[in-house]
Amino acid sequence: MRDLAELQGVPQDYLAKIFTKLAKAKLVAATEGVRGGFRLARPADEISLLDVVNAIDGRKSIFDCREIRGRCALFDGSPPTWALDGPCAVHGAMQTAQQRMEEALAQQTILDLARRVARKAPAEFGGQVDEWIDGRRDRKIQAVTL
Repeated sequence: MRDLAELQGVPQDYLAKIFTKLAKAKLVAATEGVRGGFRLARPADEISLLDVVNAIDGRKSIFDCREIRGRCALFDGSPPTWALDGPCAVHGAMQTAQQRMEEALAQQTILDLARRVARKAPAEFGGQVDEWIDGRRDRKIQAVTL
């Protein structure tokens, strides 16, 4: 975990909290041992971005309606029926946006993301990451055996 946090430039505590949430949602599973860590609990093409977002942030609405329609100063504390009739237009628009966002996240998997990064990055990048991680593991193993 420390290596991944350093590789990505994020605090280790932050990453640990994220992986705890991902494990609780059964998206990753812990592996034991010197070379332990986390692995995907399901194939990458079966884990949607919505699964990840919900695991980390919970099911949240992007909008919290404060129902202010009846508070207009012109109503002097007694809003007319028309002002409160039916759903709030802003709330309705935000619910539609929420639904579309969730649909878009549900249609993309972490495999899709990995493929996008692979197409963008130079061919040698994956090998460089592997070498960097392996080098750190080798130094740790040497330190333990000394």
